[in-house]
Amino acid sequence: MPRFTTYDGTELSYRISGTGEPLLVLPGGPMRDADYLGDLGGLTAHRTLFVLDPRGTGGSAVPADPTSYRCDRQVADVEAFRAHLGLDRIDLLGHSGSANLATGYAAAHPERIRSLVLVTPGGRAVGVEVTDEEWDEAAEVHAHQPWYPEARAALDALDGSTPPERAAAIVMPFAYGRWDTAARAHAAQVQEQTNWTAARAYYADGAFEPETTRHALRELTAPVLVLAGGYDAGPTPRKAAEIAACFPNAELAVQQAAGHFPWIDDAGAFLRPVVAFLDPAVRTVTVDGVRLAYRVTGPEDAEPVVLVHGRGADGTDWAEIAAELAADRRVYALDLRGHGLSDWPGHYGFAVFRDELAGFLQALGLVGVTVVAHSMGAGAACLLAQREPELIGRLVLEEPPAFVPLDPPRGPAGPPEEPVTVDWAVVGATDAELNAPDPAWREELGEITAPTLIVGGGASSHLPQAPLAELAELVQDGLLVTIKGGHLVHTHRPVKFLAALRKFGV
Repeated sequence: MPRFTTYDGTELSYRISGTGEPLLVLPGGPMRDADYLGDLGGLTAHRTLFVLDPRGTGGSAVPADPTSYRCDRQVADVEAFRAHLGLDRIDLLGHSGSANLATGYAAAHPERIRSLVLVTPGGRAVGVEVTDEEWDEAAEVHAHQPWYPEARAALDALDGSTPPERAAAIVMPFAYGRWDTAARAHAAQVQEQTNWTAARAYYADGAFEPETTRHALRELTAPVLVLAGGYDAGPTPRKAAEIAACFPNAELAVQQAAGHFPWIDDAGAFLRPVVAFLDPAVRTVTVDGVRLAYRVTGPEDAEPVVLVHGRGADGTDWAEIAAELAADRRVYALDLRGHGLSDWPGHYGFAVFRDELAGFLQALGLVGVTVVAHSMGAGAACLLAQREPELIGRLVLEEPPAFVPLDPPRGPAGPPEEPVTVDWAVVGATDAELNAPDPAWREELGEITAPTLIVGGGASSHLPQAPLAELAELVQDGLLVTIKGGHLVHTHRPVKFLAALRKFGV
């Protein structure tokens, strides 16, 4: 492992893994070997992780002065790490106890932070503490589990005299969303991975000056993501919100079914908000409690266009089209729920996507906007144009469902062997509705008042084309254009697709 010499002559080691922009990572514990982080649920596929071994852990040397284990003393180690890597500004992630260190670094060096991620963070640096009552409330989430009575009795017996090694073992069952085989294996390593002498010194008297830190954080202009576990006690989501409020530009994400190690509980649910936050091209908005990721390109004062993807895709599916439209349009490409970097809440259907699209447009003030939508997304946009016609000014439906019962109906679809960028529950929910659509969805097509362009893919599409012609007749101002590109016209025939959009006035 590479090494460098920090401010007091101690040699510190670090690990490098992954691809993409650098992300500096501080392990928690406190003072736990970085091995417990693994690849942070697959974050290495999106960023190059530079993970510091805190002094006295992993490959780093034991310092000559044991008082240097104190959290505030280690701020200088982070600054030495940044300088060693030659980075002017850094993206920094701290987990658990090391979130205090990351917060202290941000307060001391606000100009060096490009973005800050605090995962299930400790809040001592800003004076946010978890009460015994909050611990009790969080523990009761697991009351139905067979292991709970014994574990709860041990938890209730904890007091100030309990050695931290023993306390950690007692707390571990409550630190995960599920106390399953993976969680038990991960927890079993805590004893050998933690420098307990250093851990005791980390929180020594004088380590934190919360009022001073909170005042200093007012100078931090960088964006901050605070990610909490819905089942975590340290911090609870409520206390995580208090921590987030200490930063001028912070957002809170709650991974509902996770504990203190959210990437172990559900790697995908952990990655989506973190990757979206770290990608400067991605923005998020919350609609009905669901975080939606979206991308914006084009001049800020240009006429807006919203692009809605089909099933199994996400906003990046429109990359080529968006790049062309952005020459003179403000282009918004969103990831619907269950897709891409948006939340995967498990509840889906065409009406759900319709309402979500309405909420998205309203949240961003995009009333009377042009909407260009494909396949499943086109179905949602079609239903929205019926229900709330004032939201859509012009409508382009590429290979939309005609909401005629499928014959033969689609049978159950088993999940694919390879990982996908869609929650597979979307497939079952939408197939069921395509087999037997709500009759009103077709009967009310005449309620669509927006000029509507329907783009069919011709004979090579798996969708019957005759119902698309009928759909164009049923809307008040409909026009059908056929481009021989199959179901993915915008992908297979982008030039002709764009020409059709421009002719339509997009």
